[in-house]
Amino acid sequence: MDTASALSTTYLSVQDMVQLVQRKGLPACIAGIARRIEADFLRWPEFDKTARVAAHSAHGVIELMPIADATQFAFKYVNGHPLNTRSGLPTVMAFGLLADVATGAPRLLSELTITTAIRTAAMSALAARVLARPGSRVMALIGNGAQSEFQALAFRDLVGITTLRLFDTDPLATAKLVANLAGQGLQLQVCASTAEAVRGADVVTTVTADKTQATILTPDMLAPGMHLNAVGGDCPGKTELHRGVLEQAAVFVEFEPQSRIEGEIQQMPADFPVTEFWQVLAGRQPGRRSPQQVTVFDSVGFALEDYSALCFLQEAAAELGIGSTVDLVPKQADPKNLFGLATGAVPAASGARGLEGQHGGGQVFQGGAHRLEDGAAPAGARQAIALAA
Repeated sequence: MDTASALSTTYLSVQDMVQLVQRKGLPACIAGIARRIEADFLRWPEFDKTARVAAHSAHGVIELMPIADATQFAFKYVNGHPLNTRSGLPTVMAFGLLADVATGAPRLLSELTITTAIRTAAMSALAARVLARPGSRVMALIGNGAQSEFQALAFRDLVGITTLRLFDTDPLATAKLVANLAGQGLQLQVCASTAEAVRGADVVTTVTADKTQATILTPDMLAPGMHLNAVGGDCPGKTELHRGVLEQAAVFVEFEPQSRIEGEIQQMPADFPVTEFWQVLAGRQPGRRSPQQVTVFDSVGFALEDYSALCFLQEAAAELGIGSTVDLVPKQADPKNLFGLATGAVPAASGARGLEGQHGGGQVFQGGAHRLEDGAAPAGARQAIALAA
């Protein structure tokens, strides 16, 4: 591979992602990402894993989620600001990157706001397919905001859910969900409370946004054999389940060190027993032990799921010819003469657009010193952030 090719980065904008979803179909995207997540979870020991880095504020959180195997490094930038919708902004905004481990060259820069909703739903349905009772057909969906339709369709396709019992404290959110799911082959039942919605449900999915230690589900709402998919509690100080629910259930998590800090189990003692989901997939630990057992998937979102999603996007974009090329790294005839390139004393490498190209360049790592040069963010990165917002 020549230098220009090695340093080229594929860029998937929001518009590119919409086109990708429309051309492949949302069910195919959900199923494809779920398959990729399952395959990557089955090689869990191959990944260098860490809990995400978070910057918390009074009304939200901004997080970086890194992970790598021997060949590729991935990270996601994502926020969670529940009050954003009051200003017309999304609660969640995200973008991410894939890079070659061997060289550090960035190969894919993508929107991940839409993708996060798809991969979260894919992960939820994958866990339920393994942990819920066979033949589960009725799901209560508590929280009918931006991610709810994706959850509904993932459970329809991957688990076999046919009936949704819906509740949200905002009736307009439920009305939006009902309108969006019209004609999707699901029986929709609008309920007046969480307690009413969970009554008779095989699966309960909670996907609420408030950054508070809430008790959306309490022990008196449980029925033997329920599977609970707790999605909304995903940072310190944010929960959805009463601790008594956890005490009555078998609890499964993604990456235990992260879930202890951010998940529903942050309420519990450090020795509260949980099982990492990959061990169930690999046959190292049992999942559901009986039809009567209550199971909980304490979903906080883990970087490996975003790695899987980015790999899926990379392959799908190449297959469909979607995306553009952005210069995030200078292409130099002499890689040691960064100063000459920056001052215009030497030209960029042959075939490279250089810093004056369509997407720009600018902020680079100086080889050897490993420090970020001062200056503005790359134009491509600014564009990605603007589109993700």
